[in-house]
Amino acid sequence: MARAVALNLTKAWLLVLVLAAAFGALGWLLGGLTTALLFVLCAFLGATAVYRYGDRALLGMLGARPYALAERPRLRSAVDAAASKLEVRPPAIYLIDDGFPRTFAVGRGPASSALAVSTGALGALRDEELDAVLAHELAHVRRRDVLVHSFVVLLAVTLVEASRIGGWLSRVLLYVLAPISAAFVHLLLSQKRELQADALAATATGRADDLADALARLERAAELVAFAASPATEPLYPIDPFAPEGIARMFKTHPPLEERLRRLRELGASANGRPPSSRA
Repeated sequence: MARAVALNLTKAWLLVLVLAAAFGALGWLLGGLTTALLFVLCAFLGATAVYRYGDRALLGMLGARPYALAERPRLRSAVDAAASKLEVRPPAIYLIDDGFPRTFAVGRGPASSALAVSTGALGALRDEELDAVLAHELAHVRRRDVLVHSFVVLLAVTLVEASRIGGWLSRVLLYVLAPISAAFVHLLLSQKRELQADALAATATGRADDLADALARLERAAELVAFAASPATEPLYPIDPFAPEGIARMFKTHPPLEERLRRLRELGASANGRPPSSRA
């Protein structure tokens, strides 16, 4: 766990330093040392803003609104229970008024995070499955995956959306900026993070089979409901909600669902979802 946290913090700093260096180089070309230092300062100020407010930007971008306890009373208790098992501070909860089943967590880490759940997910999942998916999202919080997610997804979305300036230049910019943003995504986000979050959630809650059932149910439900969002947001969700076509193919960071289900079933076959080596 400590290694995962350290790795994610290193990745976040690496991204900030690379962007600061790129801005500095641009400033040097435009106006010499003084301009380069100004551009570097702006890059660090931007990184600070993302660190402080990136979660709110993503929540607003994806249509999440603050959750009211009277709407779904059980949701608050389920999130608190999962947070206790994953040893993180209970996150702020947001609802997405959307029939497409999805959840995602954003924030800085165990002490500051937010969890969004769509009404589609609440309707599609059994209580036990919902509990397991909530634990999966909070496993990302515990590991500080959410910190890297927030930085990387905001950068990728910004680059992709920057291409939409209109006219014939939009397609040219999209062909240039989409691969660059996808490269950042794949450089900093590996498929292992989903497998490790699955394992952590299953071990902490003993709900390996419920998580497997939930992922399979989300995959099936997603095939029945229309979904529209920037493909650069793919890393946020528990399953990949995008069809493998167009630029969405560039942003795929989830391992094959069959592999995740197989691993979870193996954990579920052991005592309380724990690996066989941890049995008494």
